[in-house]
Amino acid sequence: MSEQCLPTKRFCFGSFLGLKRYDDSGQSLVSQEITGTLALATTYFDGGVCKWENWLKKLATETIILCFSTLGPVQFIEEAQAAAIRANASALIFAASPTKQLVEEVDVITTVRVDILSGTRIRNYLARSPTVPVVKVGPSKTVIGEITAPSVAYFSSRGPSSLSPDILKPDITAPGIGILGAWPPKTPPTLLPGDHRSVEWNFQSGTSMSCPHVAGVMALVQSAHPDWSPSAIRSAIMTTAGTRDTSNDLILSGASMKPTDPFDIGAGHINPLKAMYPGLVYNTKTEDYVLFLCNIGYTDQQIKSMLLLHSESSTTCLPSHSCRTNADFNYPSITIPSLRSTRTIKRTVSNVGPNKNTVYFVDIVRPVGVEVKIWPRILVFSKCQQEHSYYVTFKPTKISSGRYVFGEITWTNGFHRVRSPLVVFLSNSGFVAK
Repeated sequence: MSEQCLPTKRFCFGSFLGLKRYDDSGQSLVSQEITGTLALATTYFDGGVCKWENWLKKLATETIILCFSTLGPVQFIEEAQAAAIRANASALIFAASPTKQLVEEVDVITTVRVDILSGTRIRNYLARSPTVPVVKVGPSKTVIGEITAPSVAYFSSRGPSSLSPDILKPDITAPGIGILGAWPPKTPPTLLPGDHRSVEWNFQSGTSMSCPHVAGVMALVQSAHPDWSPSAIRSAIMTTAGTRDTSNDLILSGASMKPTDPFDIGAGHINPLKAMYPGLVYNTKTEDYVLFLCNIGYTDQQIKSMLLLHSESSTTCLPSHSCRTNADFNYPSITIPSLRSTRTIKRTVSNVGPNKNTVYFVDIVRPVGVEVKIWPRILVFSKCQQEHSYYVTFKPTKISSGRYVFGEITWTNGFHRVRSPLVVFLSNSGFVAK
C-alpha cells in the first residue's frame, strides 16, 4: 500500500464502563456514527463461522458482530459481510491475519478490519465484561503520517520468474491499493449478492491500478527525454526506485512485519521525480533481445519475423549464445540463477546526467556467502551519452544446497545514485570445481 493519507475508521467500546479502545488500522468510508452492542459470531452463526449458509436465523439488529477469518475458515471478507447483512447486523468487526489486511474500499456494510491479536483482545474483553459492551464506530477521518507506507500487498505477485529466472521480476512496485477511479453506474461497486448501489466513482486495488501509475511516470520521463528508448526509461525508473518506507526502514511485505526483498518489490518503489534524472541508464540493444529469445527457445525464423526490415542485427542463434545466459542481458538488475563457481557478467551504462564530465564510484552490498568484485570500480565520463562497461564477478564463499541471497551495487557521483539489486541463488553443495 503506497498511500500516506488514509481514510480510517475509529471505533471504541464500553466507554461508559471506563474503557476506551481506539483502532485506526481499519480503513473505510463511513459518513456517520454507528452504535451497537458487541456480539461474537457464535451467537448468530453455526460454529462462529461467518458465512451465508451458517446463519442461525437469529436477527442481529443494532448489533456489531465480531468475526474471525480463521474460523471456517472465511477466505474472503465479502463472505463475512454477506453473512452480517443476512443477519441484519449494524456493522462487522473482521479479524484476519496481518498479511491479509486489505481495504475492500466500498463496503456494502460498515466493516472494521483488525488483526488476529486485536480481535482476540476484543473477544476476551467481551468475555470478561459484566454487561454487554456497546461499540461506537465513528465517521472516517483522514490520518496523515500514522501509518508507514508503502508496503507490499499480500496478493502482489512475487518472483522469481519461472520463464526466465536469470532476470529479476518484478521490476518495480507502484501504488495499487484503494485507487479512486471512474465507475460504470450500472455496475454495483462490489460483487456481493444484493448490492444494487449505483456509483460513478469507486476504489479498486490490484495490478490494473499500479500499471496506470507506471505508465504515467513513463510518459513523464518520455516528455522530458523524447530521445530516450523504452529500455532507458525502464532503467531510469528501476535504478532510482526506493526500498525504504516513511519511517526510513525497509518496506514491509504484506503487513507481515517482514522486510521485503527483491522478489517482493523488484528494484523498489517508483519515484517519479528521481526517475527524471537518473544520471546513468542501462540501454538494451537488439542483440540483447535476440540473446534472450534464443535462450528461451525461439527459432531464427520466429526472431526474424519480429525485427524491422532495416535492422542490421543478427537474427541467428549463434553457437556463442549457448555460452551466454540471460544474466548477460544488459538489465538494470543482476540475477544469477545458480551460482556454483566463479561467474563474471558484464553491464554497460550511458551517461545521461546534466554534466558531461563526471566520475562515478561504486558501492557494494554483498549477498551473504558471496564475494562480489567489480572492475573497474571507477567510471570516468567526458561527454554526454558516453558508454562505459564494467564487469561483476561472483564467487561463492560458503557451501549451500540452494538458497537465495540478496545484495546491491550503487554507482554514485555525489549527486546521482544508480542502484541495481543483486539476486544470487547459491547452489554449490557437492559441486567440485574443475
